[in-house]
Amino acid sequence: MINDRTTLAPPLTIITSHVNADFDAMASMLAAQKLYPDAKVVFPGSQEKNLRNFFIQSMVYLFNIVELSKIDFSAVRRLVLVDTRRRNRIGDIGQVLDNPGLEIHIYDHHPKNDDDIPAHKEHHMLTGATITILSAILREKEISISPEEATIMCLGIYEDTGSFSFPSTTEHDFKAAAYFLSKGANLNVISSMITREFNPEQIGLLNDMIQTARHFTINGVDIVLTSVITDNYFADFSFLVQKMAKMENIDALFALGLMENKVYVVARSRTADVDVGDILDHLGGGGHPSAAAATIKGKTIAQAEQMLIETLYAKINPRRLARHLMSAPAIMAVRETTCLDAKKLLNRYNINALLVGASDPAGDAFSGYITRQVIEKALFHDLGDIPIAEYMSTEICDVHPDADIVEIQDKIIGNKQRILPVVENGRVLGVITRTDLLNTLVQKNRLSNHELPGVDDPPSGKRQRMVLNFMRERLAKPILQTLNQLGETATQLGYNAFVVGGFVRDMFLYRKNEDIDVVVEGNGITFAKTFAREYGARTHTHHKFGTAVIIFPDGFKIDVASARMEYYQFPASLPVVEMSSIKMDMFRRDFTINTLAVQLNPNKFGRLIDFFNGQKDIKDKVLRVLHNLSFVEDPTRVFRALRFEQRFGFTIGKLTSSLIDNAVKMDFFKRLSGKRVYTELVLILKEENPVPTIMRLLDYALLKVIHPKLKIENDLKRLLDSAKKVVDWHDLLFIDEPYERWTVYFMVLIRHCGLAMTREICRHLTIAPRHAKLFADTRVGVEKCLISLERRKHMNNAEIFNRLKIFKTEVILYMMACSHSETAKKRISLYQTQLRNISVGISGKDLLALGLQPGPLFSQTLQRVLEAKLNGKVKTLEDEFAFVRKQLPGTI
Repeated sequence: MINDRTTLAPPLTIITSHVNADFDAMASMLAAQKLYPDAKVVFPGSQEKNLRNFFIQSMVYLFNIVELSKIDFSAVRRLVLVDTRRRNRIGDIGQVLDNPGLEIHIYDHHPKNDDDIPAHKEHHMLTGATITILSAILREKEISISPEEATIMCLGIYEDTGSFSFPSTTEHDFKAAAYFLSKGANLNVISSMITREFNPEQIGLLNDMIQTARHFTINGVDIVLTSVITDNYFADFSFLVQKMAKMENIDALFALGLMENKVYVVARSRTADVDVGDILDHLGGGGHPSAAAATIKGKTIAQAEQMLIETLYAKINPRRLARHLMSAPAIMAVRETTCLDAKKLLNRYNINALLVGASDPAGDAFSGYITRQVIEKALFHDLGDIPIAEYMSTEICDVHPDADIVEIQDKIIGNKQRILPVVENGRVLGVITRTDLLNTLVQKNRLSNHELPGVDDPPSGKRQRMVLNFMRERLAKPILQTLNQLGETATQLGYNAFVVGGFVRDMFLYRKNEDIDVVVEGNGITFAKTFAREYGARTHTHHKFGTAVIIFPDGFKIDVASARMEYYQFPASLPVVEMSSIKMDMFRRDFTINTLAVQLNPNKFGRLIDFFNGQKDIKDKVLRVLHNLSFVEDPTRVFRALRFEQRFGFTIGKLTSSLIDNAVKMDFFKRLSGKRVYTELVLILKEENPVPTIMRLLDYALLKVIHPKLKIENDLKRLLDSAKKVVDWHDLLFIDEPYERWTVYFMVLIRHCGLAMTREICRHLTIAPRHAKLFADTRVGVEKCLISLERRKHMNNAEIFNRLKIFKTEVILYMMACSHSETAKKRISLYQTQLRNISVGISGKDLLALGLQPGPLFSQTLQRVLEAKLNGKVKTLEDEFAFVRKQLPGTI
């Protein structure tokens, strides 16, 4: 007999919700079951792991659940949807929507959309949870519920309102919760489900989410995006997203998880500027303004991230304030500044309009502004010596830091004003230019031109995330405590303080570095002195640069600087320094990897600030300069680039490499002082292994900076490698013996330079006299000794000793590195390891006691005893006395 299910199956009512059903969906299905007692409850997809456990443990018996695979879709005549109204959110159940005569009932709290499923009966209200809507109907119909049912329903409200903390929470949610409590809802059960303990797997994934978090400022709104990859589906993903948003105090969080072959997106928002339900609706998901989710199939996580970012730009309305748009500090000129000097200021800071302040350069009051065009015309008419006050625009308005984009636009465009001061309490905080405004207004148009920044290129150019846990893991407790104390001092003074540069870089490279550099937005000298007084340290100050060194009683030092910016009066000159903000202080630095800053103030301790994608470059192991004129302004950065490249195993970025080539081609290095070149060379030679960096200097033809006629022999690489082996050998044998290992490499570099050229090199590089003597006279004299050690077939220990005893360790190692003869190397090694430490036990007093008269014979006798001991003829002190008596029979 054929079973025709289409004709024989009775009409069916099913109750369902969205895939990945949460507690609100479960509670709403339970409530709907009370309204439709004959209906079957069907879950369209997987539920949260926590939700499934809840069923298994206690309350599954309350539901008339039918497995999805056992449903005859053709028999469904009525579909009851709760907590959703989207076809793409109900999985395979969506196929029943095509059933003829299907009746659809919807209960939902999400905002309506044009493509919602049409309903024959609909209950809709913008509440914090869908169960809130259904609770009103249950009360109206006086349908009784048990304490267990009340618990589940109340749990749905607590989860979807974030325990009544989400902005979407309404008074109806509180009333519904009160109703369920009156029906016996168990708050202990609800609390245990909402505030769960972390298991190791959850902690690991949450840590990954926090570590990969990136900050984006999109249309003035701070957005945090994080992404993780797991081999298997992780059911507690949304739970972790909620926890991360709370722990990190995030207003808008989007988390992407690649699990198996799908990308799951979970979002949380507590700001009206970000409607996550509307945003994820465009990715095929949905939710309400404060919580939403989506599932993306057939895309990589990078593609999903890009889709999300494009949607964020399209859906987040601009809310940019003046404080977000302004450039700080404001560049101002006094009224008496001449037109010629004003042009120099415009060129120095690369700006097109200049704010004109009072006669006091330190004053904040302004009286007008002057543009580049006006100044150019004044100079054309030979008015360069006239004060700018004569030609400045005096009709100028300003805005408060909290002014919105509309007010800014009205004042700049309405008043045809090139520059708009941002003023608070009479103090100029910064300025907004027409270009700043234009960039903001056209930012959304970039979408149509496919110019959206990617996930690694946030439009604000600034990323922030908390790295406190990472700092606790990486830093010693005394260092962490000192950083805390520095932050407390800064807060007392009203400053912002940051630890910056190599310390932060090496922390992320897992390299030990206790050279702490602190930058304060304020007076660095005042900060250092205040800290020193409080913690029993002393300071050494440099008022010209606004810097100081804090010196602790144990000798530990911390460098402190005022946030500053630099400009270069001409290529290769030393920079001129002025006060600035942390961003501009970072911009003056050499490479992106050195622009990371961690704030130290207690309320923001551990906040990492990354203006220039330095963290990404560290991750990608790429070295990049901050701007294209970097090597023009300071060619010594080339030496540092090559040094960092080899030290960290990085690759120099393609653009940066071409800029190095250009700097070499233009020969900007000839403008450098010899002292600056020498400083950089010494830093290279002091590296653990300077050989690769030296060879890179050779690749760029930069060894010529030592001397234009420096002869580079084909055996340079062999000699350098030999020097490395020699110094490593020595350091292994004599760990505590101090010497200047870098000088060994320098002598190898100038190996083929004669005495005259070497002295020229020393003069050009302004090498200190003691090193100049070592490199010139001593090194050149060594060659004769080395030849003797190489060519003489027979040489006893005393002869070796006498030839080498006059040389320092650096020269001995240089000789070993340069020698082609194994015999000579063995002789030098013998001296360094054994002979140099041999001495005689007999003394001058002993010689007097033996009857020897003081005079030249004293030293000659001691020398003969030493040579005998070196050659193994005497060994003990008794042997020495016997040797002396034998040598001097006539006098004893």
